[in-house]
Amino acid sequence: MAKYSFEIKQKVVQAYLSGEGGYKFIADKYKIADKYIVRRWIKTYEKLGSNGLMRSRKNQTYSFEFKLYMVESYLTTEVSYEELL
Repeated sequence: MAKYSFEIKQKVVQAYLSGEGGYKFIADKYKIADKYIVRRWIKTYEKLGSNGLMRSRKNQTYSFEFKLYMVESYLTTEVSYEELL
């Protein structure tokens, strides 16, 4: 899968929002692999703004105690996995 810079993503989003064309046209113009990538960037931008276009590269590590606590909490309560986080 190709990785695209934040700057390219911003250009693509701004091109779409300024009315330069549809997903396919803009994907072809900026040499993006698929129009659905452009669509996803637009939706992300609309929901989260520019920060949503930045890559998040946090590899967090969790202690054994924390993992155990999370598993036990999940199994003993009626809380969903998403709510635990």
